[in-house]
Amino acid sequence: MSFASIPKNPHALRVTPHLLDYEQARAGHSWEALRADLQGLPGGGLNLAHEAVDRHAGGARANHLALRWLGKDGSVRDLTYADMARASARFANVLRSLGVAKGERVFALMGRVPELYFAALGTLKNVSVFCPLFSQFGPEPVWQRLSRGDAKVLVTTQALYEKKVAALRERLPALQFILLADAAEDLDASVLSLPKLMAAASDVFVIPPTSPEEMALLHFTSGTTGMPKGAVHVHQAALTHFATGRYVLDLHPEDIFWCTADPGWVTGTSYGIFAPFLHGVTNLVDEADFDAERWYRILQEQKVTVWYTAPTAIRRLMRIPGEPRAQHDLGALRLIHSVGEPLNPEAVVWGQRALGLPIHDNWWQTETGGIMIANYAAMDIRPGSMGKPLPGIDAAIVKRGEQGIQVITEADHEGELALRPGWPSMFRAYLHDDARYAKCFVDGWYLSGDLAKRDADGYFWFVGRADDIIKTSGHMVGPFEVESALMEHPSVAEAGVIGKPDPLIGELVKAFVVLKPGHAATDELRLELTGFARKRLGPAVAPKEIAFIESLPKTRSGKIMRRLLKARELGLPEGDLSTLEND
Repeated sequence: MSFASIPKNPHALRVTPHLLDYEQARAGHSWEALRADLQGLPGGGLNLAHEAVDRHAGGARANHLALRWLGKDGSVRDLTYADMARASARFANVLRSLGVAKGERVFALMGRVPELYFAALGTLKNVSVFCPLFSQFGPEPVWQRLSRGDAKVLVTTQALYEKKVAALRERLPALQFILLADAAEDLDASVLSLPKLMAAASDVFVIPPTSPEEMALLHFTSGTTGMPKGAVHVHQAALTHFATGRYVLDLHPEDIFWCTADPGWVTGTSYGIFAPFLHGVTNLVDEADFDAERWYRILQEQKVTVWYTAPTAIRRLMRIPGEPRAQHDLGALRLIHSVGEPLNPEAVVWGQRALGLPIHDNWWQTETGGIMIANYAAMDIRPGSMGKPLPGIDAAIVKRGEQGIQVITEADHEGELALRPGWPSMFRAYLHDDARYAKCFVDGWYLSGDLAKRDADGYFWFVGRADDIIKTSGHMVGPFEVESALMEHPSVAEAGVIGKPDPLIGELVKAFVVLKPGHAATDELRLELTGFARKRLGPAVAPKEIAFIESLPKTRSGKIMRRLLKARELGLPEGDLSTLEND
């Protein structure tokens, strides 16, 4: 079933969108011109932390609310841009006092607390490299990343240190200092009290000269096998974060912005720290984990205007009976964005119906550093589409062949999504793995590994990961298409689809279905879903087998782990589970 386009919503037009005419914005785009909207360091160069906080702290927005932190216990902490500049300067001075130099790695393993944001910005001010870790990682994935990333400093809490790090110390000889954000006193000569160090440090710090190509961020991303890959990003990435904050998130000076992603993931740093601060808006941070009632209350009480969340969270909200707008005042909201896993068309339509706003999907990767393809405030939405490329980004559908890369110009033909290299937030390396990095670029294109298609009007549509594609009876089936069709059935909350080896047809399509509350997993429902899918997809594409499960395995950033579904179905090794949501 296809969904009709959703016209641009009037809420998004309460303020004039930065991007009103897409083609005009693309034609007039210049990264160099965009840089003129940033300040640069007094002596030249570009430092991401300076642009994010110091230029605001030294200007008219010094006393504007930068960070509102909502604690699990109901406490609230407000910090202005001047406050953020001083706190991050103290952290930078702490690093300098410990002898942490340019390019050396500072890791953070902690929840969403203010000290995490001070550490991120202070590390960049020192021209050291900030490396966030998700606080729910177990000891082994923590060790893998600290070891592979050459960690010199780790910022964490007492509980996380004792539970996940203390036993690793002998395996991490390069890790010189551990800074405990909640310890009043030092534990020993290398496990130190961060509050004590911060109190003794000056709140003035002069950022040293910073080349735009200086290494700034290290984000780890897991593959299906082997050690996690460390994607290197540079200070120049500020331009992409600023551009996407303007064109996609459509941030304006008085916005209250909430990104629900944890800074342990690239979304939580690119859009939970840098994009909102670069635009000088109020950035809302909630310490607590997902809770539907709490989230709706935050949207209402904090008068959130722009909300950036994940498809997993949206699908959880969709499972809850009732009408959110009947119970909560969501009138301040004007834009909702989603990223992580492609957003099913039904979720976009649900947003329009239940929240009063369509949900704007977008596409990017850890390697791209920022949003590359998006649905924009002043454009119609085609549910299920990832949208159109950002101004300054050249995207194409390509095919690999013996003669190299062939660009597919015909509409609605599937191929690999590729980007022309050179955008500011493009990763510059996989740390310690030059060969793997080189394989990402062929014939002047960055190859994403995602399969997609482009329609006649230039909208891009996600098909699936290249290694998820199912080959059945000569057909190439993208699991996302099947999952989206199943989710249109009123009983289905979520679905994950894999290819299962079959001697006759190569692979058969198998679906794993999570039901909404109040629906029983019966043989009758299985038959009903099979018929439902066949009507929408045809017999060649519809699942041949359907299994009911309580929950789908997902990464902690919300992506369905189809390769894990397949491994468990076939009794194969499960590979790297460091990012599994509930391992």
